[in-house]
Amino acid sequence: MTTAPISTASDNPATPPRSPEGIKTAIAVLKQRLGDRVQTGQAIREQHGHTLTWIKNEPPDAVVWPNDTDEVRDIVRIASEHNCPIIPFGAGTSLEGHVNAPQGGISLDFQNMKEVIAVNHEDLDVVVQPGISREELNDYLRDTGLFFPIDPGAANATLGGMAATRASGTNAVLYGTMRENVMNVTTVMADGSVVKTGGRSRKSSAGYDLTRLMVGSEGTLGIITELTVRVYGIPETILAAVCPFKSIEGACNSVIQSIQLGLGVARMELLDAMQVRATNFHSKTDFEECPMLFLEFHGTPVSARDQVENFKAIAEEEGALRFDWAEREEDRNKLWKARHDAYWAVRTMWPGMDTLASDVCVPVSRLAECVAETVKDIEEHGLIAPIVGHVGDGNFHTSPVFDPANPAEKRKIEEFLSRLSKRAIAMEGTCTGEHGVGQGKRKYLEAEHGAGLAIMRQIKATLDPQDIFNPGKILPAST
Repeated sequence: MTTAPISTASDNPATPPRSPEGIKTAIAVLKQRLGDRVQTGQAIREQHGHTLTWIKNEPPDAVVWPNDTDEVRDIVRIASEHNCPIIPFGAGTSLEGHVNAPQGGISLDFQNMKEVIAVNHEDLDVVVQPGISREELNDYLRDTGLFFPIDPGAANATLGGMAATRASGTNAVLYGTMRENVMNVTTVMADGSVVKTGGRSRKSSAGYDLTRLMVGSEGTLGIITELTVRVYGIPETILAAVCPFKSIEGACNSVIQSIQLGLGVARMELLDAMQVRATNFHSKTDFEECPMLFLEFHGTPVSARDQVENFKAIAEEEGALRFDWAEREEDRNKLWKARHDAYWAVRTMWPGMDTLASDVCVPVSRLAECVAETVKDIEEHGLIAPIVGHVGDGNFHTSPVFDPANPAEKRKIEEFLSRLSKRAIAMEGTCTGEHGVGQGKRKYLEAEHGAGLAIMRQIKATLDPQDIFNPGKILPAST
């Protein structure tokens, strides 16, 4: 086994230095207890350091597959004893280097923890283990008339990973994000204690909100081993449409007005002309290559039609060219698959080039302004950077394309992404609406949170004094 190089940087300067020997000892103890569920082969380690960005692959020293909360607790206690980092791993769909192991250690893969523990039909919630994917959960729920709505695009994204990164996706405008839909979690803390952060009641004013502390913590404060999440009745009527516009400003303004009027549209997805072109090429669709919105309306036959008519009136005033309907389920599925394949469409459209998907989020009232300034930035610097986004909540993504062998191009993209994040923060938005911070966006946290960053450091140092939980993520390195 080749031990990964140990970084001397730590989010907590008071932590003891990492020891390669300590990590080796922890892995040896785990092998004795778990046998083949501890693997140290190079290929499997590199797979668990995989990242879809240009952040380099930093593999762990071993991969461990726990079966239940008790085993996770025991693993944490062993890791703590030997000061060995632990990096939780769901499906590896992270875009900001969350699953990398910059200080070595073990990757905790939750593939064996996929159980649906309870379905509470009357209360509209389910209890699950963290390794189950949203697609697997919805397959399980299909005959119950319920569904879990959070849809970040990756069908195999696990609920544990989605909670850890506070994910959202295409349905967030109506159903909210993981922040609103996780009711409680069971978490193994750094000292080996097991904490359940709440009950199943729809509200509580008892004490600090530990659930919200863990949701979005990216595995840096505790390891989620169980979740209770909200589910919803499958809508009686679902209508979908594609609405092309004369301008991207018109599309954004239609979104702003519909949100301000409280239309309750379930999905509102923006694609600019460049992204539509890539989507047509990759998904074999024939959309008109202009800015457009993909829309979905949920409700009763009457309420869904009312939403459509109200939105249509707004959109026509903002330069909508027409509505193309997708009422049949197979047509809707084709439409949303094309939207979810946006990243891969860019890769297909420009073969041999690399791309980096990055997102920001701004108040909905600033959406048109932020998108317009970003488009101007792209044009002025001669970039290829398609735009797509969950614009119903002010969140949009860019996927700039570049030659990975050309350092000047890479630098150009880095500068563009820096301007994009700073632009969003200046508009009282955020450097990341749903991708999380990981390694990729640590440098923007001080600008976004100011003095709040010191509070975050104190929380991390208190809950994880050895800095063994996903070190090198979220918090900028201490200087």
